[in-house]
Formats: sequence, structure tokens, C-alpha cells
Amino acid sequence: MTVDQQAAAADGTDGTDRLDPVAPRRRSRRDEILQIAVGLFAARGYHGVSMDDIGAAAGVTGPALYHHFAGKEAMLAAALIPVSEELLEGGRTRVAEHSGDATTVLASLIEFHVEFALANPAVIALHLHELDRLPEEPRRRIRRLQRLYVEEWVAVLTGLRRELDAAEARVLAHAAFGLMNSTPFLGGEVDRDRRAALLRAAALAALHG
Repeated sequence: MTVDQQAAAADGTDGTDRLDPVAPRRRSRRDEILQIAVGLFAARGYHGVSMDDIGAAAGVTGPALYHHFAGKEAMLAAALIPVSEELLEGGRTRVAEHSGDATTVLASLIEFHVEFALANPAVIALHLHELDRLPEEPRRRIRRLQRLYVEEWVAVLTGLRRELDAAEARVLAHAAFGLMNSTPFLGGEVDRDRRAALLRAAALAALHG
């Protein structure tokens, strides 16, 4: 297995997936390098990968690599910040599309997040294990975006289940994220559609109680 194939395997894909969970677009060379870096970070750990490793896997020289990214920290931030922004935007879009129907909104949010989790297992692994490698400013920015995303779920849950206060709904939201964000640890024994259905059902059951 080549380094590129190892990176793709760590990302749970055939190497053709994307970081963007909202809309497909043609990937630039920068995007391709970033995807390779994400796969390597997820497979070996942030400190287990050098810029030379990434350059070799991407088939570029050191100077060409630094033309796109200042270093590994910049790559990590470039992987995690846009995804956090897109999750928040996507969540808000789902809420707006079904305003006034909390049951439908919740199902739509779950579907959205499950699709993201299945498409981006390596990014989830990075967030779980490597977020603290970032400098304070981008780390704080990511955590703020994530808090805002959680609050979209909290508002829906408290509207759907009147017995919950915001703190309790927050607990349930994080529990559901734990279910849905398990994709880095899932093997390929179950096909993708069935995995999606199982994750949606588990999250829905957890949140409806």
C-alpha cells in the first residue's frame, strides 16, 4: 500500500472524498495536499508526520509545499476551521428550512451530521486527538464555532422536549455527537448506507429518550 493509499484508508475513503460537507467543488492542488496531510495526521498522529513526509506523499518538493502552507499548524487549522464553519452553516440552514417543526428539524440535523461524519472520519479524528496542537487563536475560534453549532441543537431539543433545560439538552447533544462521530473507529464490514441508517437511528433514539 502506498503512502497515498494509507492516507486515504485513514480517511475511510478511496482517496476521492472531500473536506467540504456541504457542496462539491473542483479540488485545487492545495486541497489535494491538505487531504493527504489530514490522512497522514489521522493515521500516524500529528507528531508522527513531518513536512517532508507530506511532500513525499503529495509528490511535491519542500519549497512547493511551503508555497501552499506555512507549516503543519497551518495545515491543521486549514482542515479544522472551514469544517467547523460549514457545520455551523449547514446546521443553521437545516433549522431554517424546517422552522416551526422541531421533530423534522431534529431528523434533518441528524441526517446532516451523519453524512458529514461518514464523509470526514479523518477530520473527526484530528479534532478528537490533535485540536490542542493549534495555537490559541485558531483553537479558540474553532471551539467558538462548535459551541454555536451545539446551541442550534440545544434550541431544537428544548423546543421538542419541554422537560429539558438547556444544560440537559446540551448533555444529550454531546452524547449524540459521540455516537455520530464514531466513524473513525468503524470498519467496512457494514456498507455505507446501512452505517448511515444505524447512526441516524441511534442518535434519534438517544435524543428522543
